[in-house]
Amino acid sequence: MSASGATTTVSSDAALDPEAEEARTGTPDPEVGADVSRRRWPRVLGALLTVALIATGGALYAEGRQLRDTPATANLALTDAEATTRVTGDVSSALSKVFSYGPGATAGTRAAAERVLAGKALQQYATLFGQVERQSADQKLTLTTEVVRAGVTRLTDDSAHLLVFLDQVYERRGRTPTTASAQLTVTAELRDGRWWIVEIGST
Repeated sequence: MSASGATTTVSSDAALDPEAEEARTGTPDPEVGADVSRRRWPRVLGALLTVALIATGGALYAEGRQLRDTPATANLALTDAEATTRVTGDVSSALSKVFSYGPGATAGTRAAAERVLAGKALQQYATLFGQVERQSADQKLTLTTEVVRAGVTRLTDDSAHLLVFLDQVYERRGRTPTTASAQLTVTAELRDGRWWIVEIGST
């Protein structure tokens, strides 16, 4: 058209590009905003999904580590049958030896105690056994101890806690034997490939 017609011709490129029209006229086109929003949403959703997956993965990792680190799974008494059997046998054998004696055999019992007891348990035993030796000699007393049941309540690579049930038979010359039961808590430690009893308590 002629300039005198005062009619402005819009190029075909502008008609096909709404964003160019908005830039030229300064007037937002509703369809442009909707189109931009439609293009942004996939990116926003993708970012949100990524964050959610990372958070979920972190939570699952933390939960799994917590389960692996719980006291229950750290207790080998629940998972290592061979180690549990070994410490039960060693402790049971040791207790039967150190709590069995006769009028002429207390020296052997004391020597056995020094091979299986250590720490606090050995100190306690040494203090009490002096009295036992005198009583055994004076009263002709014989004590026979048998472990009837022993259970490991907690076991790690180098320590164990046990609950032990004993039957003990007391014999005095000229009297009827007397049977008694005892229940002990025992702490043992693995040293140089051997289990040593380090603490004995009564329950």
